[in-house]
Parts: sequence; structure tokens; C-alpha cells
Amino acid sequence: MTITLTLDKAGRVVLPKPVRDEMQLRAGDSLVLERSEDRIVLRPRRVGTGLHKKQGIWVFSTGEPISAEATDEVQRQLRRERELNFLGTQPAQPPRKKKRR
Repeated sequence: MTITLTLDKAGRVVLPKPVRDEMQLRAGDSLVLERSEDRIVLRPRRVGTGLHKKQGIWVFSTGEPISAEATDEVQRQLRRERELNFLGTQPAQPPRKKKRR
């Protein structure tokens, strides 16, 4: 893809929205600038959180696959917590006092 950009008086450029969307760039994201001879390369500076949006859905990526056993265990724990909460085995909140008029 080749796009012509124009510098403003302060030396700024605006990345077109389709490029920002495709690269998942948002206001406040950092870019790394690499320069060599007559070439400038901008690339996103990604932090190691592994969490990013893909087609509007938050996706966690560690760079290596997560085992089925690990995901199954997390799922079992979450379901158990929901069951305990539903059955009322979690500490109950004290009843609210009614306001007097």
C-alpha cells in the first residue's frame, strides 16, 4: 500500500483511518520511527500485555499456544465460583436499611 501524506507546519502527519483501524492504533498509542538513508518506517510500539482488539472482540495472545487443559481448568473454576455464588454460599451482604420519610 502506498499513500502520500503531507506534513503540516509542526511536522505532523495524520495516518488515514483505514490504516489506523487495520493496525489497531488508537489515540495515545506510541509509534517507533526507524530511519535509514531516504526511508522512514513507522511501526507500533506494542507492550507485552497480549490483549488487543480483533474485529471488535478483545483477544488475549501470549505468542505461544495455551493448552486445552489450562483453559478447561480456568473454565471449571469460573463455573464453580458462579455455582457457589448462585447457591448463596458466598458471604451475604447485610440488608439495606429503609429510609424514613
